[in-house]
Amino acid sequence: MFVRCAYLISIFIVSYVNCETRTAIARLVSQNVNGSIEFTETTAGLRVTGSIIGLPAGNYGFHVHELGDTTTCDASGSHFNPDGNTHGGRDHTVRHVGDLGNVLFVGTGVGVANVDFVDDVIALRGRNSILGRTLVLHEQEDDLGLGNSENSLTTGNAGSRVACGVIGIKSPGEPWNSATTVSPSVLLFLLALSFVFRT
Repeated sequence: MFVRCAYLISIFIVSYVNCETRTAIARLVSQNVNGSIEFTETTAGLRVTGSIIGLPAGNYGFHVHELGDTTTCDASGSHFNPDGNTHGGRDHTVRHVGDLGNVLFVGTGVGVANVDFVDDVIALRGRNSILGRTLVLHEQEDDLGLGNSENSLTTGNAGSRVACGVIGIKSPGEPWNSATTVSPSVLLFLLALSFVFRT
């Protein structure tokens, strides 16, 4: 009886912790580019929202790279690709985890890109977690792996990196990898409950 109750209580704790919605943020900054992108958990995947200013009208490659080193944008390594796939578009079956397609800048002169989409491959938990990695904006349009360039299947031939920022925790403020995400009152209740069933 006690073992079964302990099992049910542990399931409750895991469910309680995992139901907490997480949001991460990356600030893209360079000499000409400035923007802020948020990644928020939804039931359909991560919702990616925000705005970026500083580039002329057009499409520009937008990827998550494997490392969190932004000493220079080139220091962030290759696209985040734990499965060893070829490069593709955000809606392609075969793609890098970090392949987020293009962002569209509009306007005359200094353009603005308003970003709002949901991606069901990237995550803030588990193997596909992008937390601590780098969001990168490129100088050219990503051909989504469909071009004739020799770089098409690795980078989408999107060119150099014009801005980047590390993806970090925005909310909740409590540690994401700790049991402290469960409030102390809940823990006390569960401990009391386990004691009752034990006696």
